[in-house]
Amino acid sequence: MRRPATSFLGATLGALLTAPLLAVFYLAEQVFGLPFPPFAVFDWLARTLPGDIVVRSIEAMVDIIRRFDLGETSGTAKTLETLAALLIFFGGGVLAAMLLLVWRQWLAGRGRLPQGLWPGGLAGMLVSVPVVAISLDVGGTDTAPGIVAIWLLLAFAVWGALLFWLAERWPEPQPAELAAVPPLMARPLSRREFLIRVGSASATLTVIGAGVGRYLEVREERSYQALVRQRRAAAEAVAGQVDLPNRDDPVIPVPGTRPEYTPLEDHYRIDINVRAQELDAATWRLRIGGLVERPLELTLDEIVNDFSRIDRYVTLSCISNPIGGDLISTTRWTGAPLGEVLARAGVQPQATHLRISSADGFYETVALDLVRDDPRLMLTYAWDGIPLLHEHGYPLRLYIPDRYGMKQPKWITEIEAIAGDEDGYWVARGWDREARVRATAVIDVVADDLRHTSEGMTLVPIGGIAYAGARGISAVEVRVDDGPWQPAQLRQPLSDTTWVLWRYEWPFVAGRHTFTVRCREADGTPQIEARAGTFPSGATGYHDLTRTL
Repeated sequence: MRRPATSFLGATLGALLTAPLLAVFYLAEQVFGLPFPPFAVFDWLARTLPGDIVVRSIEAMVDIIRRFDLGETSGTAKTLETLAALLIFFGGGVLAAMLLLVWRQWLAGRGRLPQGLWPGGLAGMLVSVPVVAISLDVGGTDTAPGIVAIWLLLAFAVWGALLFWLAERWPEPQPAELAAVPPLMARPLSRREFLIRVGSASATLTVIGAGVGRYLEVREERSYQALVRQRRAAAEAVAGQVDLPNRDDPVIPVPGTRPEYTPLEDHYRIDINVRAQELDAATWRLRIGGLVERPLELTLDEIVNDFSRIDRYVTLSCISNPIGGDLISTTRWTGAPLGEVLARAGVQPQATHLRISSADGFYETVALDLVRDDPRLMLTYAWDGIPLLHEHGYPLRLYIPDRYGMKQPKWITEIEAIAGDEDGYWVARGWDREARVRATAVIDVVADDLRHTSEGMTLVPIGGIAYAGARGISAVEVRVDDGPWQPAQLRQPLSDTTWVLWRYEWPFVAGRHTFTVRCREADGTPQIEARAGTFPSGATGYHDLTRTL
């Protein structure tokens, strides 16, 4: 009798076997710290695909999140990346199963298919080769490469052996007289019964593996959060609560304006990894080499204790942040002056730039002239008075004033002095070489529920932020519909490298209105009015909101 289409059989068995394989990989990651191949493959694709594809993917993801109001952009983006990584790996497993069964059928048709489980195991190991190579290349784990390779080869060997074994036992269509025999009597399994049994086993393994893995991950997350709370409590015991320098400013933010000082748990995160790097400070070293007189290997304790300390309030913005977006945050950065650290190494005269590399494969180039001219550049090891969180670059990241986040590597491992400029990670993918922050003003809230009367007028407070990197803000103006531009009140910024909060009291008029905001830099340079997308130099254009009041 005719057997089912090989493609259908491969897709069915591939799905039933790849799902528990994902769960087993997840459990192994949580228990033994082994790499999770779906994330490794996704991260490798993000690093390998042409820059324009990556750019379009980023812009599409941000647009979807905003269009459907899916929540905070950076967190939602990581969730979508996680789902995409799982789907890509799952789809790859299904496709690989289909191709392997086509190959198996070809061998069987020519009488060349060996007996036993080993042909399927060998086929699975062949499928694993690119996954092994990618997992070792992307990294993200402290497990020895040999152990990683052996684990992945064995896991895929079992997957391939089961694939061939189940394909061999796939039931033939039953004659009508056998189909009528009661299930408990001796007769071959029907395809439906076979699928139910295999599917039940697959679902059981998937649920158990994923459930236990998730339990362990949540437990680890809670332990880490408890550690963060302990660190914050210890820091506050020494330095007291964060005492904002503008606490006495008479301009009060309108309720509904984003927090002036961003809680760490809400600080945006954008990087090239589905899951953040987790480095061990005890074994981590910062290597400084290239065109220097004295190559260095510095521990985190040496960076913290042997150099001057800078504490600075900083607003950081992502170059992918659209007008009015939430990929922008403010906190207190603490670190060592980059220039002072380089002085210990003794940069040679022919060096013109620094090539800074990260544990995740990210890299960026910084001009030495910029380091010499701006003492605010720092190697940052703490935010909000505590060591950097893993997701924000622990143990060390770079801060450069007046630049988007794409120029500021996290998880730094090496600084090399070089005699010439080189394209950084995102520059090589088409983004702006300078990545200087574009001035922007945003309306966060039109607080109709806080309307009040003053001097016989009903006023509605409107509030938001304005930011121009390290160039400062001198004025913010608001326009209602086609009316004149009116000045807003500016709250004193936390520092010369943070955003400014503004407030405007609008004389209320019932109806549907469009509110628009613009700003000027400290030297009077006006914000760019023309609308432009985020690629390649950052978004420009006035922000507006339409409300019926």
